[in-house]
Amino acid sequence: MASFDIVNEINHQEVDNAVNNTLKEVSTRYDFRGLHAEAEYDKKSKTIKMSAEESMKLRAMKDMLIKHFIKRSLEPKVMEYGDEEGTSQGHVKMTAAIKEGIDRETAKKIVKEIKSLKLKVQPAIQDEQVRVTGKKIDELQDVIQHLKGKDFGIPLQFVNMK
Repeated sequence: MASFDIVNEINHQEVDNAVNNTLKEVSTRYDFRGLHAEAEYDKKSKTIKMSAEESMKLRAMKDMLIKHFIKRSLEPKVMEYGDEEGTSQGHVKMTAAIKEGIDRETAKKIVKEIKSLKLKVQPAIQDEQVRVTGKKIDELQDVIQHLKGKDFGIPLQFVNMK
């Protein structure tokens, strides 16, 4: 039986590189010169913490971060932004959480979409991934092509094709 897994994984080193490139761009931009602006990526909690002197600068940093995510072939959809908050120094801060894995509800939508194709494949939810098994590799490839055209709100990768 052939199978493959549908997952939502992120390359944490590339996220770190995107954050560092954003900081580098902030340090060279004229409108940020002499102003407080920082961003930090915490790999353990999978969060990006950004702070700036004013709300407009924080939004500009967010846009730069998204641009650097796209340059590094990362999907900006994986970031879930929190609200802007004030700090004790009078600055504003924001936290972006990195979503990884497929939650139960999205996995159910994926399974329903696969079953609607009426192919002889069997999808199964396993923790934070969906495994699809079938006898013919061509049918599995049809499932992959169909799912690539759909938007589930998270980026999907297709791995472990056996």
